[in-house]
Amino acid sequence: MRDKKYRVFTEEFRREALELLKSSGKSMKQLEQELGITPGLVGKWRVRYQVVTKSPTETSLAPSDSEAAKSEIARLKRELMEVTEEREILKKVVNIFSRKSA
Repeated sequence: MRDKKYRVFTEEFRREALELLKSSGKSMKQLEQELGITPGLVGKWRVRYQVVTKSPTETSLAPSDSEAAKSEIARLKRELMEVTEEREILKKVVNIFSRKSA
């Protein structure tokens, strides 16, 4: 079996593709064909990223609001698991010490 080599696109390429999509008035399908990329990829980029203007000449990509919310939810779930484990450990410790003193 051959290993598939996936193309990796730079942040600059993704940013420019999203700016072209916004400014050119072309459909995603047309833009993807012109850029020679996989169908649906620009749509995925549009969901994942938003173009942020730092200055009149400088822009960058940032996670979209939905992606930022997803990462915050994942962080909170990890924190909840950790706190739950700590609470269970403390319950066991209290149980052990309460038996010894009785």
